[in-house]
Amino acid sequence: MSIRVVLADDQALVRMGLKALADSEHDIEVVGEAADGEEALAVVRATTPDVVVMDIRMPKLDGIEATRTIASDPRLSGVRVLVLTTFEIDDYVFEALRAGAGGFMLKDAEPADLLRAIRLIAAGDALLSPSVT
Repeated sequence: MSIRVVLADDQALVRMGLKALADSEHDIEVVGEAADGEEALAVVRATTPDVVVMDIRMPKLDGIEATRTIASDPRLSGVRVLVLTTFEIDDYVFEALRAGAGGFMLKDAEPADLLRAIRLIAAGDALLSPSVT
């Protein structure tokens, strides 16, 4: 059974790279992509993925508010959010976790670490990037 993933990042090149990485794995399937927080919510509601890989800084609606909306929607109770960002700012970490994110990683992580994080988050575990802790 595949882990169904939505990628939410405002940079098309980042989404393309994440999709190529995820699609190279036999147990991960990208079921949707979004370029802003509002689009992320629409895609998540339409696809009900297992994991959303969510950027924080996006137009229209940031990743923290999108995460909060996903976490508070009973219809999306099985959807887990992994925040993936460039910014190692304490406030972002705390706000993402308060909003309901299951994990927080930096974009400088190794590809294998991101794949491992997606699997952990999908299994219901929590994860913080070592540099964040």
